[in-house]
Amino acid sequence: MPLREVRVSLDRRTFMSGGAAATVASASGVSTGFSAPTQAAVGAPSASERGQMADAVAGFMKTYEIPGLGIAFVQEGRLVYDEAFGFADIEAKTTLTPAHRFRICSISKPITAVAIFRLIEEGGLRLGDRVFGSSGILQNDYGPVPKDSRIDDITIEHLLTHTSGGWPNDRTDPMMRQPELDHAALISTTLRHHQPLATPPGTAFAYSNFGYCLLGRVIEKVTQRPYAAFVNATILPSAGASDMEIAGNTLAERQPREVRYYYYGTGKDDPYALNVRRMDSHGGWIARPAAIAAFASSLDGFSRQSILKRGTIATMTKPSAANAHYAKGWRVSGNNNWWHTGHLPGSTGFMMRTHNQLCWAALLNTRHRDDALDRDLDRLMWTLARKVKNWHA
Repeated sequence: MPLREVRVSLDRRTFMSGGAAATVASASGVSTGFSAPTQAAVGAPSASERGQMADAVAGFMKTYEIPGLGIAFVQEGRLVYDEAFGFADIEAKTTLTPAHRFRICSISKPITAVAIFRLIEEGGLRLGDRVFGSSGILQNDYGPVPKDSRIDDITIEHLLTHTSGGWPNDRTDPMMRQPELDHAALISTTLRHHQPLATPPGTAFAYSNFGYCLLGRVIEKVTQRPYAAFVNATILPSAGASDMEIAGNTLAERQPREVRYYYYGTGKDDPYALNVRRMDSHGGWIARPAAIAAFASSLDGFSRQSILKRGTIATMTKPSAANAHYAKGWRVSGNNNWWHTGHLPGSTGFMMRTHNQLCWAALLNTRHRDDALDRDLDRLMWTLARKVKNWHA
């Protein structure tokens, strides 16, 4: 049945009355690619530090009325913290555990970027390859492109860096419209009937979900495999994230161990009125926080077990001329931190790789239309990291 259109706080009285810290769960038992962290593990927080971390989480969750929050930290390739707070499903009174999976939204983009760079390493692609037209990877698979020749100029690098010149993440975003269309119909319709490119490819940054949808189709064309099948076979197992999959759309299509999503506002924010499955390569994956932290760690640039070559990682994380803070699937900073956020109605996510070999992920089963939540979630994660002496954050 559809999610009821009510404010989340009205559904959380048991959660709020008990306090966030009272609902902490630290269950394990799912195959994660890591052994469960213990207090004795190298780098794991002490009992006192864990208590301080739980208190900080409780305050954040109370402020923003968060139903459930999963957090994981990986240090130098080892899972050192994996905790869950609150509820996976309020109505069913299901306590959240580290085994539960969340929609990770745009954290899917770094995964797609890594898949593209794996193909580049194998010689199947080049950053300068064109996407459309007679010499493009996709050629005219979705019908002839308009006479606007600039579409023929779009390259793989332009899609990775959000500099294709069109299809921005605004009210005209093709990925948020016509949910009844599959990939092929949406791409064909968008190319033939959407507004022309706003700028020449490569000259301006405009965050584009549709661009990453196209990258998913490039992966399928080059590999002759479905996007998710290729990523699950070649990328995620090496990263210790083998239990990820593409989300369903409706509450009835919720996957095993997937949380329930909650939202504020009107019906247009209903998390179960989206075609999330169609978002596969730009926002469709579900995962545990530990899997996302492991993925970040597998690309930290320090480990000998990185799933891409160091030179490849350097290219992937070099910002474009159009945006000094976004590289190719990753947001980057001058102090060599890489991260990505993710948002959909009912979902918020954050993945971070720091310059000191600490990686983390935080996943929530709600979203606020308020930048303050993102800001404070970032601050919370740094606060938690700095409460552990051995993490040197």
